[in-house]
Amino acid sequence: MAISRRGMLTASIQVASAAAAATAFGGAVTTAAAAQPAAGPAGTAPGAGPGPGDVAGAQPTGLWAEFRATPYTHPQIPYVARAGFDGGARHFPRRPVRANVLHYGAVPDGSADSAPAINRALREVGEAGGGTVLVPPGTYRIDDVIQLGWSNTTLRGAGSDVTTLYATKSLTQLIGVYGSRYGGDKSSWSWAGGLVWMCPADRYRTLTGAIRAKDWPFEGWTGNKRDEFDVLAHVTAESAQGSWSVTVDDARRLRPGDRVLLQYADDPAHGLLDHMAGDVEGAATYYWEDKTKLLSYVPYEWPARVTAVRGRQVTFDRPLPLDTRLLWQPRITTCVPPLVNSGVEGLTIQMTPTPQSPHLLDKGYNGLVAQCTWDCWVDDVHAIDVDNGFLMVAAKATTFRRTRVSGRGSHHPYACREGAHDNLFEDFRIDQRTVPAPSGTQLHGINVEGLSSYNVWSRGAMEMGTFDTHRGLPFANVRTDITVSNDGSHGGDASAGPLYGARFTHWNVTVTNGRAGCVRIDDIAPYSATFAISTVRPFGQIDVPDFTGPLHSRLEAYGTPGVAPVNLYEAQRELLL
Repeated sequence: MAISRRGMLTASIQVASAAAAATAFGGAVTTAAAAQPAAGPAGTAPGAGPGPGDVAGAQPTGLWAEFRATPYTHPQIPYVARAGFDGGARHFPRRPVRANVLHYGAVPDGSADSAPAINRALREVGEAGGGTVLVPPGTYRIDDVIQLGWSNTTLRGAGSDVTTLYATKSLTQLIGVYGSRYGGDKSSWSWAGGLVWMCPADRYRTLTGAIRAKDWPFEGWTGNKRDEFDVLAHVTAESAQGSWSVTVDDARRLRPGDRVLLQYADDPAHGLLDHMAGDVEGAATYYWEDKTKLLSYVPYEWPARVTAVRGRQVTFDRPLPLDTRLLWQPRITTCVPPLVNSGVEGLTIQMTPTPQSPHLLDKGYNGLVAQCTWDCWVDDVHAIDVDNGFLMVAAKATTFRRTRVSGRGSHHPYACREGAHDNLFEDFRIDQRTVPAPSGTQLHGINVEGLSSYNVWSRGAMEMGTFDTHRGLPFANVRTDITVSNDGSHGGDASAGPLYGARFTHWNVTVTNGRAGCVRIDDIAPYSATFAISTVRPFGQIDVPDFTGPLHSRLEAYGTPGVAPVNLYEAQRELLL
């Protein structure tokens, strides 16, 4: 019997899901506290004995053995075991239903605008302290943005196969033209905003007000007012990447549980950017000065939770992403109060039929965006006929699980940008487009950019698209256990700088069409790891390294996808547990 490419991809994700169900998680709830590595802060390995995929009595070899010995400081593989909601928890909160949108006037037959009713229910439940807003089966027309802006609040449909939000208007129509802060005629709806918009209510009002006033906002953790955020402590001693603690001048304003930013400035010689690239010799000779878009992302802002304060030592909930060299003036500050412990579940977001717009002129028929979220989640959500499917903008520790992008084709099916860190995309898929791509459009895939770090894409099926590393020096990101028909292209302005920083890892990737671009990265990314990918060849978009000289990158088990451990993220989780 002949098997179609679609059938092969579907079978692949089913096998991967079945394998995941058989792992040592056993369905148990894993909280951040319970998942603390026994010897984490000391920098030693979190587990002993055979690891995932090891043969009984045998010692693992190669990259995986090296990582197990030095999990927090391996030069090519990042430690991502704590990525996602609540440090990688397998279950999301099930809060009591506090509102049913039908009781607020929502109409499940699509005959009237239900956005006011849904938004009113979310606002009342959120302002009362949280709970679940239920959207029963049906098709709900929405003529406005659905805004989830309150912590501890869940928007829950009855399942993506039975509850649909049918969007009739674009973000351009609803909010206005969102131009680029870098000038030109580009539409920022090409990479920002969603018709379901998860974002703190105050931040959302500030953002949309700035857009309407044509005062284009910086969408990250501190917005356009970086200097107005309160400095809580200055780091006074250097700690190495992979350490769990820093020493500060005065820790009296810090408490366990605080959500803060660890900020790094850059030095005049751009040593911070060199360090993000792994301190390879070629980074030191790279010309950073004309990378204006990249330089606008600095200071690097890493959101972290304080777990302990002992004297002047402050310990965080995960290892440091970079060294804290005093030349970079590391400091702990406040940030935009994030949206915390909120989620969207069990629904489809479908657009009214429109053709895909020319590249960078998207009107904003976008699915869902998580912006300034922290310990939030999106589960069983399907986006259809979108310009952009699922976006993360300055998101932290947020899980996207069982998500899907379908329909007429999109610019960014998935995007992760503006300093998004420690997020998890798992059991995701991108379906083959239902109509041919219009002239002048572009397709990317699973995107990461803008100094984003320690994000994971796991167990995916991509019938189109690619591993879109969109310049902006992202570093320490993982793509693992994915099947892809690699037919997209990466993007990124030259002013955004290098495609890759250090510790990018592509681990067990099946490429169904043999295209190397953006998947095999051992000859282009510094201090990277490419493990157990299909045999591929260069064609289509072909890049050259940003840095000269040795890259210190690794290629292992080439041409043999399926080598254990198949899923790097899950294998790291098993070590952590």
